[in-house]
Amino acid sequence: MNDYVQDFPILRQKVNDEQLVYLDNAATSQKPRPVIDAVANYYYHDNANVHRGVHTLAERATESFEKVRTKVKNFINASSEREIVYTKGTTEGLNWIARSYGSTHLKQGDEIVITYMEHHSNLVPWQQLAHETGAQLKYIQLLSDGRLDMGSAEKLITDKTAIVAVAHASNVLGVVNPITEIANLAHKHGAVLVVDGAQSAPHMKIDVQQLGADFFVFSGHKMLAPTGIGILWAKSIFLAEMPPLEFGGEMINSVELQQTTFKEFPWKFEGGTQNIAGVIGLGAAIDYLSAIGMEKIELYERSLVENLLPELLKIEGLKVYGPLDPVQHSGIISFNLGQLHPHDVATALDMQGVAVRAGHHCAQPLMEYLGVSAMVRASFYFYNTSEDVQQLVKAIKATKEFFKNDTV
Repeated sequence: MNDYVQDFPILRQKVNDEQLVYLDNAATSQKPRPVIDAVANYYYHDNANVHRGVHTLAERATESFEKVRTKVKNFINASSEREIVYTKGTTEGLNWIARSYGSTHLKQGDEIVITYMEHHSNLVPWQQLAHETGAQLKYIQLLSDGRLDMGSAEKLITDKTAIVAVAHASNVLGVVNPITEIANLAHKHGAVLVVDGAQSAPHMKIDVQQLGADFFVFSGHKMLAPTGIGILWAKSIFLAEMPPLEFGGEMINSVELQQTTFKEFPWKFEGGTQNIAGVIGLGAAIDYLSAIGMEKIELYERSLVENLLPELLKIEGLKVYGPLDPVQHSGIISFNLGQLHPHDVATALDMQGVAVRAGHHCAQPLMEYLGVSAMVRASFYFYNTSEDVQQLVKAIKATKEFFKNDTV
């Protein structure tokens, strides 16, 4: 995979006089030249609004914009490109599902089931929906290694359950959840399954039909595309009945003084001028990833984790959170180093050129569940190398030595 590093100009720089080792990919990925060039080419040659003009630039922009729906459809194996709705990102997609589907389907006494490992984006919208409708929010417990307790899931998902919302892969623990099993359980009780794919779509092959999901959302910026673009996929039966949430230009069929009719899905959800350059960048990112192969990316990242985990476990005082079996792990490794504050560890690593994330990772209920306030997170992508792994281990050991007078 080292051949791809050259496509990422940002990775060639030095930080604090050290070669940059970028390990904050769960927050956002870097962008390769083909994606940057695609966005620049749009602005240089095709910059126009979509769907609204008959002039050449508008027609070229519209064609490029709509072609990306087909690319996304193929990337996640949706049934139709019409099931692909453009959003700002995972957060907006989850909020739209909660507000458009949830608000029109849930009632007092219904139950929403999520897990303790959810990102706030897949927690707060359901929390608010529960407050609004009188539904009850319930949490699936975790096993000691951070995996979902499916026994807990079987107890909580009942005929009262209306929505089950689960992360495909945890942004903290590196756990990959058994979505198909959860889908079967939800559907057996008449519930719909919402899947947060923010940490899975960039790293593994996605087949929404095989997963059994009813809704699947993800962000472009975590998979090489620009920020501000994401995808909401849903089965046509749900999109057809869901009302739009934003009203204005472009999503309209006709407007009269006292009445308006809306376009069919997906366009009824896409009011106003969309992030056209972001969509085009997402299309270029999908082309780039597809050329590599998502199965290849997943296997390569697992090999990095297989190299890293044993090295981390040798460091006295370091605690790894989540499964210790690389087969049950994504490319996310979260840890703490003794009693050192994660922010201090992350700052020390940054001084050695290693970029990681420290904090609660938008998962405060998970932190409370695990009895910690924060963690350090190293997250890998296919452009990371075995040398990056060794540099991380070296930097952690140097950090521990530097703070050796503390209680590590």
